[in-house]
Amino acid sequence: MKIEIISYKPQFAKDFYELNIEWLKHFFYVEPYDEDILSQPEKHIINKGGHIFFASRNGMNVGTVALMPLNGTPYFELTKMAVSPKFRGLQIGQKLMQHCIDFALSNNMPKLIIYSNTILENAIHIYKKYGFIEIPVEPGVAYERCNIKLELNLSSSG
Repeated sequence: MKIEIISYKPQFAKDFYELNIEWLKHFFYVEPYDEDILSQPEKHIINKGGHIFFASRNGMNVGTVALMPLNGTPYFELTKMAVSPKFRGLQIGQKLMQHCIDFALSNNMPKLIIYSNTILENAIHIYKKYGFIEIPVEPGVAYERCNIKLELNLSSSG
């Protein structure tokens, strides 16, 4: 199956929203913070220097992920990763993950952060496979469901 990773275009905003809403409703629930970001991706991600990517198959977006700048830091949150239910289990999430890491490296992003939940055992396993390490979750994190934080240090200086 040929999967192409493509960058965000305004006409993809609906796909970004729908892929993520489906995923959130399947595994958790949609928090107000999610709704705000997903309904305004250009305001919260693109216009702040972030990036959104899609896994596309035959012109249809079947997965998505974002690199969202973390306020006041040079770091980016790897977030809003979702794959259409019909396409789960085909390593599309891993393709999106590898694309984000390659993109971050080629754009000198020093660190990627993931906020997640330990109920997502497969996802946590994949994050660790790609070199992410668990670090403490700071107080007041934006996601109610978050009980694990991981980081991937990409800079040689540490």
